[in-house]
Amino acid sequence: MRYAVLINELPGAYAGMTSAERAAITAEYLALRDDARVLGGERLQPADTATTVRSANGELVLTDGPFADTKEVFGGFYLLRAADLDAALDFAARIPALRLGGSVEVRPLAAR
Repeated sequence: MRYAVLINELPGAYAGMTSAERAAITAEYLALRDDARVLGGERLQPADTATTVRSANGELVLTDGPFADTKEVFGGFYLLRAADLDAALDFAARIPALRLGGSVEVRPLAAR
């Protein structure tokens, strides 16, 4: 089964960290990426670089920034192949964003 593992970071979670602390967290994310079950994944640019596209009365409306104000910001994802949801959750539990106040959503991919 394939799962999207969506990482939501708490804004400012890295504030006050030393460069060594940030490097250690980056190393954790890279180690997760190197897991043989990971099919892909990426880190996203900060939310303030986003452009949101909507349609209103047949016209496209572009807005700078994320879709909505939230306590967490979508920071990246992994595409994971796992035997079952429990295995995917075990993988998700290792993501550093969790201990930094964020959350991780694990969602099965729809059948092709």
